[in-house]
Amino acid sequence: MTGTVTKTETLPIKDSSDVVFVRQRVRVWATEMKLSLVDQTKLVTAASELGRNTLEHGGGGELEISEVVNGLRKGIKLTFSDKGPGIPDIKLALTDGYTSRQGMGLGLGGSKRLMNEFEIQSAPGEGTTVTVIRWK
Repeated sequence: MTGTVTKTETLPIKDSSDVVFVRQRVRVWATEMKLSLVDQTKLVTAASELGRNTLEHGGGGELEISEVVNGLRKGIKLTFSDKGPGIPDIKLALTDGYTSRQGMGLGLGGSKRLMNEFEIQSAPGEGTTVTVIRWK
């Protein structure tokens, strides 16, 4: 992930109301940074999917929202982390249509397509960290 962090905020994700709050805070950050409405929607959609994954698959965790700067570019970086069971096969988990639950299977792959940068680190028994950036 590229960029220098200029400010940050950390939010807990312990229940479904926290996922709603995550969406609200991400929208506030996107609005304050004056992202286009399309970019705001992409960012909030990805935050919603990744926040829900953190809760449902990781047993809860946290989101760190950061403003990042890389040269003349500014963006918002979201880092979702949990200490859950981890993802045994990341490539499979990123495949469209794959779901380990009853969902639509669009979460990780869809979130990756909505962002400019996407990184996932996970190991069985060690939890998962997903970091995404949307540049202005």
